[in-house]
Amino acid sequence: MAMDRATGIFVDGIGTAAATSGVLSPLGGRIFGLLYLHERPLALDEIATALEQSKSNISVNIRGLVEWHLVRHFWRVFQEIMERRFRWCVRQVLATIADAERALADGGRREASPFLAGRLGALRLFFSAIDAGFGAFAQGKPLDPEVLKKVTPLAAAPSRQRR
Repeated sequence: MAMDRATGIFVDGIGTAAATSGVLSPLGGRIFGLLYLHERPLALDEIATALEQSKSNISVNIRGLVEWHLVRHFWRVFQEIMERRFRWCVRQVLATIADAERALADGGRREASPFLAGRLGALRLFFSAIDAGFGAFAQGKPLDPEVLKKVTPLAAAPSRQRR
């Protein structure tokens, strides 16, 4: 079974993304990508041929997909991963920013306060937008564009060059 170019690009790209996800192996990602783009279930032989892998290697990786419930519950699993893994990190950054802002308000260095407050505020807006995006995704809702409008000016602001 030969893949068309678009399917091959997708399958390889999902394999590459899986390599850094901490969830799937690159081959697991490639198998998922192949299955995702097919209208019907594929036999082990078909998957092995398409991905140029042994049947035993495909079988082991498919078990991993089944264990993660990616075969039948793709969106729910990714919502869970986003919530538990990535959103936790974002919230940790937000908590750190809040602690730093409180420390600054309670007696930080006066000469650096406007600069530090600005930097922390910009980072808070950015990570709050990411957190809102994760929250919307986890609930199956679209992200409110107003959240992104608050962050957009930060990207356009000129950066200060170091001397």
